[in-house]
Amino acid sequence: MEWFFPTRTFIEQHGGETGIDDSFAAQSMSGKGAWILGRSMFGPSRGPWLTDDWKGWWGDDPPYHVPAFVLTHHPREPIVIKGGTTFHFVAEGIRVALEQAKAAAGDKDVRIGGGPATIRQYLAEGLIDELHLAMRPVILGKGEPLFAGLDLREIGYTIDRWVAGERATHVFLKYDKPRD
Repeated sequence: MEWFFPTRTFIEQHGGETGIDDSFAAQSMSGKGAWILGRSMFGPSRGPWLTDDWKGWWGDDPPYHVPAFVLTHHPREPIVIKGGTTFHFVAEGIRVALEQAKAAAGDKDVRIGGGPATIRQYLAEGLIDELHLAMRPVILGKGEPLFAGLDLREIGYTIDRWVAGERATHVFLKYDKPRD
């Protein structure tokens, strides 16, 4: 995410860099009507919820500002946060979360915010129309591979376009198979 942090979109109130990366950063944060997150994107705990006090990594002002649907195996009551974010906890699977997110988003986009396991599940089912990858040459070490076990061509994804930015190359995958 180092490509994203210096952009004006990320640091609006302090002024940030403009250019290609900022253009993609702004696009990525606009037009969203709902988000879907894996549990790790919401918080560090696993298993049953230990407390209802935890309201996410971001404190009182998460960056979503729209309904966010958190995939979990342990249901929980929704959490309403200032700025328009409501976290809904979905234990019925990725398709139910997508249905709920689409209903909440109306005619706006649903963003799958990750982490990698969440994105892989949606890719494997061909449920992501477009995937924006911001690729930056860094060595990360250990981590969770985004495409492990997936044959993107077989599933129906193609490379739609790529654009070199100031700090990242932006690659867009598109789902190209007809849907039922």
